[in-house]
Amino acid sequence: MTKEIYTHIILKNGISVRSLTNFKARGDGDAIAEAKRFEDQGADGILIIDLSESDAEHDRHIDLMREIGRSVRIPMIAGGAIHRVEDVKKLLYAGCSQALLDMSVSENAAMLKEVSDRFGKDKIACVITDQAQLEEYDQQIQTYASLLLLVGEHHLYEVVQNLKMPALTVLTRFDHQKIQALLQAEQVAGITGSCVLSSGSSIYNLKQQLAESGIAMKGSECSLKWEDLKLNSDGLLPVVVQEHSTGEVLMVAYMNEEAFLRTIRTGKMHYFSRSRQSLWLKGETSGHYQQMISLHIDCDNDTLLAKIVQTGAACHTGNHSCFYRSILNSGSGDRKNPLTVFDDVYGVIMDRKEHPKEGSYTNYLFDKGIDKILKKLGEEATEIVIAAKNPNPEEIKYEAADFLYHLMVLMAERGVTWDDITEELSKR
Repeated sequence: MTKEIYTHIILKNGISVRSLTNFKARGDGDAIAEAKRFEDQGADGILIIDLSESDAEHDRHIDLMREIGRSVRIPMIAGGAIHRVEDVKKLLYAGCSQALLDMSVSENAAMLKEVSDRFGKDKIACVITDQAQLEEYDQQIQTYASLLLLVGEHHLYEVVQNLKMPALTVLTRFDHQKIQALLQAEQVAGITGSCVLSSGSSIYNLKQQLAESGIAMKGSECSLKWEDLKLNSDGLLPVVVQEHSTGEVLMVAYMNEEAFLRTIRTGKMHYFSRSRQSLWLKGETSGHYQQMISLHIDCDNDTLLAKIVQTGAACHTGNHSCFYRSILNSGSGDRKNPLTVFDDVYGVIMDRKEHPKEGSYTNYLFDKGIDKILKKLGEEATEIVIAAKNPNPEEIKYEAADFLYHLMVLMAERGVTWDDITEELSKR
């Protein structure tokens, strides 16, 4: 099992605060910006603790979690202010990968089975603060949760040896030897807590230190060494850079050994500039950084494919991709790319909404309002059911396309995008 490092955000009055007891803002208190910084530093996930004291504050924090989830790609586990099943539902619908139940709170312990049955065991984590709690709830937690959060350093080292399920351990003080000892335990999935923020180095560097100590850290181990790669005549490795979410090829660059190792260590793309004959951190001057998602090698070990998330433009001209100019088109590629059809049609619908066109059926639906849109959506859903009873599948295609069009009108009316939906699907 590769080990993970989670960082944490504590929410109070709509901002990120410093600790559970000291309600001073951390930095400027901007939880979304803080989550982005943690992701950039190499965190594998974020633990969010909600300290809200009212339903209004709780709903405000749910909205904030939703915005955090849209801003980062790493998973969120959230707990605190869970009083009923509906609170668990809100957390999961806000984009949290798991809801965290505190087993020292009687209402949380009482709802464990119900929320597990309703939302799935994999969506539930439990927090334990002492050995007695673990003994009391051990069987229930194993049955109805998929992750344990262990708090209380005085008993951690004894408890982890007998764990029967994955656990994140919460540590307040940074101690490299103790962290290393904990992570060597088979069931310890990773660490979190103030120790991560107080380590004095980026999370990527902490991972690298632990990896050098023999701990298999998520994202820090590369299956090939530099000497396994076949370099060109200049001693460099060509790198094809691709946008992770769309598959668009953005640029081609080169790496030397130092650029390769720094990319692995920091999670940000580094290259070797042939014109300047120097190491090059992409985005260092422009702010257009590239966050590395994965690295792939070709069959000859002589070309690297880097899948990344691009901030801003990849090209020095300001274009998103360096390959923005077409010099030849055979005319045989007019057929729509199936991966972009939904976005294309949605774009037309949004254009009709923002720039109404006389005689447009789409504008007719927008003018009639939400009730008309919903009525048509229901009718089209029924048409799919009827078509499915007929032997000719062509009718299903036609009716499904009608349904999806009306669904996109509804999405545009309510401000929901395909990115929102695909992001939600990817978390399930």
